[in-house]
Amino acid sequence: MEKIIVNGRKNGQKIEIACSNLVMGAGDFLRADNMDFAGPVLDQYFEMGGNIFDTARHYRHSEKAIGAWMNMRGNRDSVIIQTKGGHPVREASDVPRVTPEAIHEDISVSLDTLQTDHVELFALHRDNPDVEVGPIMEAMHKEVEDGRVYAIGLSNWELPRIIEANEYAVSHGLTPLSFNSPNFSLAKVNRPRWENCVSASEEMIRWHEATNLPLFSWSSQAGGFFSGRFSEEDTRDTEMVEVYYSEANWERYSRAKQLANQKGCTPIQISLAYVLTQSFPTAAVIGPENATELQSSVAAAGIKLTASEVDWLDLKA
Repeated sequence: MEKIIVNGRKNGQKIEIACSNLVMGAGDFLRADNMDFAGPVLDQYFEMGGNIFDTARHYRHSEKAIGAWMNMRGNRDSVIIQTKGGHPVREASDVPRVTPEAIHEDISVSLDTLQTDHVELFALHRDNPDVEVGPIMEAMHKEVEDGRVYAIGLSNWELPRIIEANEYAVSHGLTPLSFNSPNFSLAKVNRPRWENCVSASEEMIRWHEATNLPLFSWSSQAGGFFSGRFSEEDTRDTEMVEVYYSEANWERYSRAKQLANQKGCTPIQISLAYVLTQSFPTAAVIGPENATELQSSVAAAGIKLTASEVDWLDLKA
C-alpha cells in the first residue's frame, strides 16, 4: 500500500507522517461490542500495509472501538489516527460548534475515548463562516504546541475559507494546514450528500495541484454508484438519485466499465483508482466491513491509470 506524506510537528520539531493512501473509515460495524467481527478486519488492513484510521467524536462508536483494538493489540505507536471535531451535537444539529472551546472539548473527549494522549491528524468536521479564522487557527495551533495533535486540517470547508485560514496561520507564525478533506470522487454530486458538506470543485483541485497539499477524500466511491447496484431506471434509492443520478455520471460509469474490461477489474475499482491517481497527494477513506471488500479496495489501489485515462474517465477528453 502506497504512502503519502503529511507534514506535522512533534515536540517542537517538524516531522513527516507517512499515511497509507487507503484510510480505514468508521463504518457502522466498527463498535467496541462488535470486535469479534471488526477486529479481524482491522488486523487484515494493518497487515496489508494500512496504518491510518479516520474517525470522529460525532461517529459515536468508532473512537471507542479503535481505542479498544489498539489496547488489545498494543500497537498504538504504529497507528495513525485522524479524528475530527467541531461538528454540531446530534441534539442541536443546527447550532454550529466551530469555536476554540469546542475544539479543545472535542479533542479532550476523543483522546479519552481513544485511550491515547495524542492524535496524529485532527480536522474540523464543519465550518462556520460567521466565525473569524484567527481564533480558530490559534486554537488549533495551541493543540499542536501542547502535543495533543501533530498535524491539522479542515473538512467540508469551501476553498476561500481554507485559503484565508492558512494565510492567517502563516502570517501569524502559527501551525499551517497539513491536509484538506472534502468529498472527492469520479461521480460528481448534484447536491451535498449531507448538510453543509463540501465536494472538491475544479477550483479546489487546481489549488491542490498548485500547493501539493494532501487531499483525504471521503465518499471516494460515491456511495457505491459504480458497484453495479444502481441503474438509470431504478430510482428507489432517493438519496442516490438526488445526489448522483445525472447524464454526466452515467457516462462516467459507462467509461469506468469500459476501462475495467480492458484492465481486468471492476468499475468500482476504477473509480477508486481515479481518486488515487491525481497529480497531487491523495488518500481515500474506505469503509470495508469484511475481508472481500478490503481486498477489493487494496487491489484497486494498485491499479495505475495514465493522465489521459483520468481525464477520459472524468469527461475531459
